Amino acid sequence: MPVKLYGLAKCSTCIKARAWLTAQGIAHTFQDYRDIPVDPKTLKAWAKTLGGWEKLVNRASMTWRNLDDSLKTPASDTEWLSLIKQYPALIRRPVTVFVDDSVTVGFNEKRYAEKLGQA
Repeated sequence: MPVKLYGLAKCSTCIKARAWLTAQGIAHTFQDYRDIPVDPKTLKAWAKTLGGWEKLVNRASMTWRNLDDSLKTPASDTEWLSLIKQYPALIRRPVTVFVDDSVTVGFNEKRYAEKLGQA
């Protein structure tokens, strides 16, 4: 199974991650989650693996900052999922699922190299 990246096609960080994987000769796929939304069960699993919704959602983003204050305090998985469904750009990017099923957010060459046994 190749490495799987989830993000936005025009996101500069996603572009860098994809280019790095290609340059390293690492098979990978990419899913733009605006075009193909991520299944809610998968989102919940990512949040749990990462240590909570706060780790999966980019609360420093313009999307978050532009939200109405009433939306910024989701108290349940259902509320988080509803928010992400309405504003998919809230998810940190890229979300990377490695061959061992581990999940990371963001792109860091050193971390990728370590995860892929190239360090």
